[in-house]
Amino acid sequence: MNRAVLKSKEEIKLIRESATIVSKTLGMLASEITPGVTTLKLDKLAETFIRDNDAKPGFLGLYDFPNTLCVSPNSQVVHGIPNDNPLIEGDIVSIDCGAIKNGFYGDHAYTFPVGEVDSKVKILLDTTKESLYKGIAEFKVGNRIGDIGYAIQNHCESKGYGVVRELVGHGLGKTMHEPPEVPNYGRRGQGKKLENGMVLAIEPMINMGTHKIKQLKDGWSIITKDNLPSAHFEHNIALIDGKPNLLSTFMYIDSVLGINSSQETPFIRSEII
Repeated sequence: MNRAVLKSKEEIKLIRESATIVSKTLGMLASEITPGVTTLKLDKLAETFIRDNDAKPGFLGLYDFPNTLCVSPNSQVVHGIPNDNPLIEGDIVSIDCGAIKNGFYGDHAYTFPVGEVDSKVKILLDTTKESLYKGIAEFKVGNRIGDIGYAIQNHCESKGYGVVRELVGHGLGKTMHEPPEVPNYGRRGQGKKLENGMVLAIEPMINMGTHKIKQLKDGWSIITKDNLPSAHFEHNIALIDGKPNLLSTFMYIDSVLGINSSQETPFIRSEII
Protein backbone atom coordinates (compact mmCIF):
# COMPACT_ATOMS: atom_id res chain seq x y z
CA MET A 1 0.00 0.00 0.00
CA ASN A 2 1.45 3.36 -0.97
CA ARG A 3 -1.60 5.58 -0.59
CA ALA A 4 -1.80 7.89 2.40
CA VAL A 5 -4.12 6.83 5.20
CA LEU A 6 -6.39 9.85 5.61
CA LYS A 7 -7.47 10.66 9.17
CA SER A 8 -10.70 12.04 10.62
CA LYS A 9 -10.54 15.03 12.92
CA GLU A 10 -11.25 12.68 15.84
CA GLU A 11 -8.24 10.56 14.87
CA ILE A 12 -6.10 13.65 14.45
CA LYS A 13 -6.99 14.69 18.00
CA LEU A 14 -5.68 11.34 19.24
CA ILE A 15 -2.45 11.76 17.26
CA ARG A 16 -2.08 15.21 18.80
CA GLU A 17 -2.38 13.64 22.27
CA SER A 18 0.48 11.28 21.52
CA ALA A 19 2.53 14.03 19.86
CA THR A 20 2.02 16.27 22.89
CA ILE A 21 3.44 13.57 25.17
CA VAL A 22 6.52 13.47 22.96
CA SER A 23 6.74 17.28 23.02
CA LYS A 24 6.60 17.28 26.82
CA THR A 25 9.18 14.48 26.98
CA LEU A 26 11.61 16.50 24.87
CA GLY A 27 10.91 19.54 27.04
CA MET A 28 11.73 17.53 30.17
CA LEU A 29 14.95 16.29 28.59
CA ALA A 30 15.98 19.83 27.64
CA SER A 31 16.78 20.58 31.28
CA GLU A 32 18.86 17.38 31.59
CA ILE A 33 21.08 17.86 28.54
CA THR A 34 24.25 19.25 30.08
CA PRO A 35 27.93 18.29 29.87
CA GLY A 36 28.49 15.01 31.71
CA VAL A 37 25.07 13.43 31.23
CA THR A 38 24.99 10.07 29.47
CA THR A 39 22.58 9.37 26.66
CA LEU A 40 21.51 6.19 28.45
CA LYS A 41 20.39 8.28 31.43
CA LEU A 42 18.34 10.46 29.07
CA ASP A 43 16.80 7.31 27.63
CA LYS A 44 15.72 6.02 31.05
CA LEU A 45 14.27 9.41 32.01
CA ALA A 46 12.26 9.49 28.79
CA GLU A 47 10.88 5.99 29.22
CA THR A 48 9.73 6.75 32.77
CA PHE A 49 8.16 10.06 31.72
CA ILE A 50 6.24 8.53 28.81
CA ARG A 51 4.88 5.69 30.94
CA ASP A 52 3.94 8.15 33.70
CA ASN A 53 1.83 9.95 31.09
CA ASP A 54 -0.20 6.80 30.36
CA ALA A 55 1.56 6.09 27.08
CA LYS A 56 4.15 3.61 25.84
CA PRO A 57 7.51 4.36 24.21
CA GLY A 58 6.95 4.27 20.47
CA PHE A 59 10.45 3.19 19.49
CA LEU A 60 11.19 0.56 22.13
CA GLY A 61 11.03 -2.79 20.32
CA LEU A 62 9.92 -1.22 17.03
CA TYR A 63 11.81 -3.11 14.32
CA ASP A 64 13.71 -4.57 17.33
CA PHE A 65 15.17 -1.18 18.29
CA PRO A 66 16.49 -1.59 21.87
CA ASN A 67 15.66 1.78 23.45
CA THR A 68 13.09 4.52 23.98
CA LEU A 69 15.11 7.27 22.30
CA CYS A 70 17.24 7.53 19.20
CA VAL A 71 20.11 9.70 20.45
CA SER A 72 22.55 10.86 17.79
CA PRO A 73 25.44 13.18 18.76
CA ASN A 74 27.58 15.27 16.43
CA SER A 75 28.25 13.40 13.16
CA GLN A 76 25.53 10.85 13.86
CA VAL A 77 22.52 11.70 11.75
CA VAL A 78 19.80 9.48 13.24
CA HIS A 79 19.10 6.13 14.94
CA GLY A 80 21.89 6.39 17.50
CA ILE A 81 21.66 3.89 20.36
CA PRO A 82 21.89 5.38 23.88
CA ASN A 83 25.04 4.45 25.79
CA ASP A 84 27.17 5.32 28.82
CA ASN A 85 29.38 7.86 27.06
CA PRO A 86 28.92 11.32 28.64
CA LEU A 87 28.09 14.30 26.46
CA ILE A 88 30.70 17.06 26.54
CA GLU A 89 30.67 20.83 26.15
CA GLY A 90 30.28 21.81 22.52
CA ASP A 91 28.51 18.64 21.41
CA ILE A 92 25.19 18.67 19.64
CA VAL A 93 22.73 15.81 20.07
CA SER A 94 19.64 14.89 18.06
CA ILE A 95 16.96 13.29 20.20
CA ASP A 96 14.21 11.52 18.29
CA CYS A 97 11.32 10.27 20.44
CA GLY A 98 8.08 8.41 19.86
CA ALA A 99 5.06 7.59 22.01
CA ILE A 100 1.91 5.59 21.43
CA LYS A 101 -1.38 6.21 23.20
CA ASN A 102 -4.94 5.24 22.27
CA GLY A 103 -3.52 3.32 19.32
CA PHE A 104 -1.85 6.31 17.64
CA TYR A 105 1.77 7.43 17.42
CA GLY A 106 3.51 10.72 18.01
CA ASP A 107 7.06 11.05 16.68
CA HIS A 108 9.32 14.06 16.53
CA ALA A 109 12.86 15.25 17.10
CA TYR A 110 15.04 18.16 18.16
CA THR A 111 18.80 18.74 17.98
CA PHE A 112 20.10 20.23 21.22
CA PRO A 113 23.34 22.12 21.85
CA VAL A 114 25.31 20.83 24.83
CA GLY A 115 26.53 23.96 26.56
CA GLU A 116 28.15 26.47 24.22
CA VAL A 117 28.66 25.26 20.66
CA ASP A 118 30.77 26.55 17.79
CA SER A 119 29.14 29.40 15.88
CA LYS A 120 29.24 27.45 12.60
CA VAL A 121 27.43 24.55 14.26
CA LYS A 122 24.80 26.91 15.66
CA ILE A 123 24.11 28.20 12.15
CA LEU A 124 23.64 24.60 10.99
CA LEU A 125 21.06 24.05 13.76
CA ASP A 126 19.25 27.29 12.99
CA THR A 127 19.17 26.63 9.26
CA THR A 128 17.87 23.09 9.68
CA LYS A 129 15.09 24.23 12.00
CA GLU A 130 14.19 27.05 9.59
CA SER A 131 13.98 24.54 6.76
CA LEU A 132 11.52 22.45 8.76
CA TYR A 133 9.06 25.35 8.89
CA LYS A 134 9.64 26.16 5.23
CA GLY A 135 8.66 22.59 4.45
CA ILE A 136 5.60 22.75 6.70
CA ALA A 137 4.44 25.93 4.92
CA GLU A 138 4.22 23.93 1.67
CA PHE A 139 2.00 21.25 3.24
CA LYS A 140 -1.29 22.51 1.82
CA VAL A 141 -3.99 21.43 -0.60
CA GLY A 142 -2.98 22.20 -4.16
CA ASN A 143 0.64 21.24 -3.55
CA ARG A 144 2.52 17.97 -3.88
CA ILE A 145 5.12 16.13 -1.82
CA GLY A 146 7.86 17.55 -4.03
CA ASP A 147 6.97 21.09 -2.95
CA ILE A 148 7.83 20.22 0.66
CA GLY A 149 11.16 18.67 -0.26
CA TYR A 150 12.05 21.49 -2.62
CA ALA A 151 11.54 24.13 0.07
CA ILE A 152 13.77 22.26 2.53
CA GLN A 153 16.46 21.43 -0.02
CA ASN A 154 16.59 24.92 -1.52
CA HIS A 155 16.97 26.59 1.88
CA CYS A 156 19.71 24.27 3.11
CA GLU A 157 21.71 23.86 -0.07
CA SER A 158 21.75 27.64 -0.52
CA LYS A 159 23.83 27.69 2.68
CA GLY A 160 26.18 24.99 1.39
CA TYR A 161 24.80 22.10 3.44
CA GLY A 162 24.20 18.51 2.40
CA VAL A 163 20.64 17.17 2.37
CA VAL A 164 20.44 13.48 3.28
CA ARG A 165 18.79 11.48 0.51
CA GLU A 166 18.38 7.97 1.90
CA LEU A 167 16.32 8.92 4.98
CA VAL A 168 12.94 10.62 4.67
CA GLY A 169 9.89 11.80 6.54
CA HIS A 170 6.66 9.82 6.44
CA GLY A 171 2.98 9.53 7.17
CA LEU A 172 1.98 8.91 10.78
CA GLY A 173 -0.98 7.25 12.47
CA LYS A 174 -1.72 3.80 13.85
CA THR A 175 1.71 2.77 12.62
CA MET A 176 4.91 4.76 13.00
CA HIS A 177 5.73 4.83 9.30
CA GLU A 178 2.85 5.19 6.85
CA PRO A 179 2.74 6.34 3.24
CA PRO A 180 3.66 8.70 1.78
CA GLU A 181 7.42 9.06 2.06
CA VAL A 182 8.42 12.72 2.48
CA PRO A 183 11.93 13.37 1.11
CA ASN A 184 13.82 16.49 2.14
CA TYR A 185 14.63 17.17 -1.49
CA GLY A 186 12.46 17.34 -4.58
CA ARG A 187 11.00 19.29 -7.46
CA ARG A 188 8.07 21.65 -7.32
CA GLY A 189 4.87 20.11 -8.62
CA GLN A 190 6.20 16.55 -8.42
CA GLY A 191 5.08 13.63 -6.26
CA LYS A 192 1.81 12.72 -4.57
CA LYS A 193 -0.96 15.27 -4.21
CA LEU A 194 -1.46 16.58 -0.69
CA GLU A 195 -4.94 15.86 0.69
CA ASN A 196 -6.99 16.92 3.68
CA GLY A 197 -6.70 14.32 6.43
CA MET A 198 -3.03 13.58 5.77
CA VAL A 199 -0.78 13.50 8.84
CA LEU A 200 2.94 13.79 8.14
CA ALA A 201 6.17 13.66 10.06
CA ILE A 202 8.38 16.18 8.26
CA GLU A 203 12.00 15.82 9.35
CA PRO A 204 14.93 17.52 7.64
CA MET A 205 18.28 15.75 8.24
CA ILE A 206 20.95 18.20 7.18
CA ASN A 207 24.73 17.76 7.17
CA MET A 208 27.39 20.43 7.49
CA GLY A 209 29.35 18.79 4.67
CA THR A 210 28.49 16.02 2.24
CA HIS A 211 24.99 14.62 2.00
CA LYS A 212 26.49 11.12 1.95
CA ILE A 213 26.03 8.83 4.94
CA LYS A 214 27.01 5.38 6.16
CA GLN A 215 25.78 2.93 8.78
CA LEU A 216 27.81 1.80 11.78
CA LYS A 217 28.38 -1.84 12.66
CA ASP A 218 25.68 -1.69 15.35
CA GLY A 219 23.17 -1.93 12.52
CA TRP A 220 21.36 1.26 13.53
CA SER A 221 23.50 4.38 13.86
CA ILE A 222 23.78 6.49 10.71
CA ILE A 223 26.71 8.91 10.46
CA THR A 224 27.95 11.44 7.93
CA LYS A 225 30.54 10.06 5.55
CA ASP A 226 32.92 12.98 6.20
CA ASN A 227 32.36 12.90 9.99
CA LEU A 228 31.09 16.49 10.02
CA PRO A 229 28.09 17.43 12.22
CA SER A 230 24.50 16.73 11.27
CA ALA A 231 21.24 18.28 12.53
CA HIS A 232 17.74 16.81 12.66
CA PHE A 233 14.42 18.47 13.52
CA GLU A 234 10.98 16.91 13.15
CA HIS A 235 7.34 17.91 13.61
CA ASN A 236 3.98 16.16 13.20
CA ILE A 237 1.46 18.06 11.09
CA ALA A 238 -2.09 17.43 9.91
CA LEU A 239 -3.62 18.86 6.75
CA ILE A 240 -7.02 20.27 7.72
CA ASP A 241 -9.26 22.51 5.62
CA GLY A 242 -6.44 22.93 3.14
CA LYS A 243 -3.82 24.16 5.61
CA PRO A 244 -1.09 22.70 7.85
CA ASN A 245 -2.04 22.24 11.49
CA LEU A 246 0.84 21.58 13.89
CA LEU A 247 0.26 18.63 16.23
CA SER A 248 3.64 18.72 17.98
CA THR A 249 5.38 21.71 19.55
CA PHE A 250 8.81 22.84 20.65
CA MET A 251 7.34 25.29 23.18
CA TYR A 252 8.29 23.09 26.14
CA ILE A 253 11.89 23.03 24.90
CA ASP A 254 11.83 26.77 24.23
CA SER A 255 10.61 27.42 27.78
CA VAL A 256 13.53 25.50 29.29
CA LEU A 257 16.16 26.93 26.94
CA GLY A 258 14.86 30.51 27.14
CA ILE A 259 14.09 30.69 23.43
CA ASN A 260 11.53 33.24 22.25
CA SER A 261 10.31 31.99 18.88
CA SER A 262 7.28 32.65 16.69
CA GLN A 263 8.15 29.99 14.09
CA GLU A 264 5.22 27.77 15.06
CA THR A 265 2.63 30.54 15.15
CA PRO A 266 1.47 30.34 11.50
CA PHE A 267 0.71 26.63 11.90
CA ILE A 268 -1.19 26.64 15.20
CA ARG A 269 -4.85 26.61 14.27
CA SER A 270 -8.13 26.13 16.10
CA GLU A 271 -9.77 23.57 13.80
CA ILE A 272 -9.26 20.52 16.06
CA ILE A 273 -8.63 22.06 19.46
